[in-house]
Amino acid sequence: MASSSGTSSGSSFLQNSGSEEDLQQLMDQRKRKRMISNRESARRSRMRKQKHLDDLMAQVATLRKENNQILTSMNVTTQHYLNVEAENSILRAQLGELSHRLESLNEIIAFLDANNNCNGLAVDHNEPYSFNFAQNDSMVDGFNMTNSWNYHCGNQPIMTADVLQY
Repeated sequence: MASSSGTSSGSSFLQNSGSEEDLQQLMDQRKRKRMISNRESARRSRMRKQKHLDDLMAQVATLRKENNQILTSMNVTTQHYLNVEAENSILRAQLGELSHRLESLNEIIAFLDANNNCNGLAVDHNEPYSFNFAQNDSMVDGFNMTNSWNYHCGNQPIMTADVLQY
């Protein structure tokens, strides 16, 4: 009996050691599976990160291109604005000069009207530069020569040519 119990305990040890080996193999197999799965997951993660990085780099390139286009457009618009501003400045200066000249010419016309009315010269303001001279034998070149007070009209200073440029 002793020998049968010794044999049964020896075979139980062999079964235990066989099941431990199977268990160890199963754990090793699971460990290898996990390692392969982890490697594949890490590879997919690296691929996702690389794709994301590539997408970001493409987006940077696109944004830089758009930024350069906006800067170019802004520079063109700024140059156009400066040109228009310079032209407006010139036009304002010309407006001021022409307004001053018009005012001076209106003063000259008013002065001539005042003096011509005393000389018998009737000015028709509806038609520019038309003068109607009164029929009078004492009129010479539009001046009434019979009235000595009217001679001051002929003694007025001559306007310079630059006033009458425009």
